[in-house]
Amino acid sequence: MSFETGLKTIVVATDLNGQSEAALEYARKLATNYGARIILAHGLDPLEYAAVNAVPGKVRKSLTEEAREVLDKLTGELVQEGIHSHSEIRQGAVAHMLLDVARQYEAGLIVIGTKGMQGAGPIIVGAIAEQLVRLATCPVLAVAADWNAGPYRPTPGGPVLLAMEPNEAAAAAVATAYSLAKTFKRPLLAVHARTPAEASAFLNPPAATLEKFGVKSSTEVPVRCMVKDGNPPDALAAAIDQHKPCILVAGVKRTSHTPGPHGTAFALLARSRVPVLCVPPEILTGGREREAKIPAEAV
Repeated sequence: MSFETGLKTIVVATDLNGQSEAALEYARKLATNYGARIILAHGLDPLEYAAVNAVPGKVRKSLTEEAREVLDKLTGELVQEGIHSHSEIRQGAVAHMLLDVARQYEAGLIVIGTKGMQGAGPIIVGAIAEQLVRLATCPVLAVAADWNAGPYRPTPGGPVLLAMEPNEAAAAAVATAYSLAKTFKRPLLAVHARTPAEASAFLNPPAATLEKFGVKSSTEVPVRCMVKDGNPPDALAAAIDQHKPCILVAGVKRTSHTPGPHGTAFALLARSRVPVLCVPPEILTGGREREAKIPAEAV
């Protein structure tokens, strides 16, 4: 199953303080162009209240009623735009809640909002976004709240940026990036962080990889390949500053060999104001069996 054929349902993590507005805006664009429905998901996270069971009943009811009012308003707006939508309010840790909702509705995408560079850091990104990226069997799109602000505003018609990394998710990432470029009529720019060995051999890995997967430049989807020397996060940050893309697509490995608790995906999520679409390898073959084996305590 490809991104294009599987994108029938989009789950959007929805808060009540406006942080998810940018995420919902991006989800709207995708739903409209791919004909998908949107599930607005809101959770009462026990981390915010020590424990859900410790929240007084009246307070919990008030929180639920407030969430229902906000979600009903958002759902009504989506329906008026022609996007089929409804909402889910559940108790539990946000990442676990989103995985459950995505599994129930067989979602093709989870969209979450992050705080952007103002206040973003390892705790925020690592606790929610990267957990979803590592565990979800569908792609996860992280949209910073300030992605469309000031100098970080994408150039009109900006390209779809593809992070070319030789891993098990490369094929799915290439197919997803090409679908987005074709659907939104944008050029596709593939960027590879070249190793010293590749540089000395004058290799152009992204061109070879794209050719391997049958992706060629055309009038419909102009394709460019760019090689930058250095580590992937730095190379991609430089490409983002230079080309102001509308989205960054990256294939995600299930296990990281990067020193420390986080890998390249975490670095991209923590640093980028450009929306980051993390694509797992299972998107092309299905992967619900794998997700079912993940213990709840891992979330």
